[in-house]
Amino acid sequence: MNTIRVVTDEDFGLDMIEDPNPIKRKGARGIVVDADGKIAVFYKEKENVYKLPGGGIDEGETAEQAFVRECFEEAGCVVEIVDALGVVEEIKTYGHFRQTSFVYVGRVVENTGVLHITEKERQEGAYIIWKSPEEALQLMAACVDQIKDSPCDPHETAYASKFMVLRDRCIVEEYLKSLKK
Repeated sequence: MNTIRVVTDEDFGLDMIEDPNPIKRKGARGIVVDADGKIAVFYKEKENVYKLPGGGIDEGETAEQAFVRECFEEAGCVVEIVDALGVVEEIKTYGHFRQTSFVYVGRVVENTGVLHITEKERQEGAYIIWKSPEEALQLMAACVDQIKDSPCDPHETAYASKFMVLRDRCIVEEYLKSLKK
C-alpha cells in the first residue's frame, strides 16, 4: 500500500524529540460512502472533533476485518470494501506513540441507523453525520484550532486529537483524488 501521509509533531510547530521505544498500534479507518456520495463523519461534540470511522485492530483481526467492524460500531453501517487507499503513519513523540493506519473505502450495504459506541464515546457526545467529502474537509479544517481535551480520557488530549483530524483530512483528500482517476 502506498503511504498517504506521515503526520508528526512538526505538522503542529513542535520539534520532534527522541523516542526510542514508542507504544506502537495498528489501526484501520477510512471513508464510508453512501449511495448519495456522502461520507460518514464521526463527531465528538464535547471535544469538537470531526473524524472518520476507524480504530485499532484487535488481536486476530485483519485490517480489513477491523475496518468493517469499526464502520458497524461508529457509523452503524454494514460496508463492503471497494478500495484500499494506502496507509497513514502518526508519530506523536510527545505522546510516546506511533500508529500505522490502513485506509479503506467502504460502500454502505446497509445503514442500521444504530451506533455501537463505547460508554466513553457516548459521554463525549459522539454521533455520526453524513456530509459531502468537501463539507467534511471544511468541518475538519475549521475544528482543529478549537479542539478540547476529552473530559473522559486523560490520554485523549487536544494534542492527540489534532493528529487524528489532520490524518483524516489527508485521507479525505486522497479519496477525492482517487475519484478523479
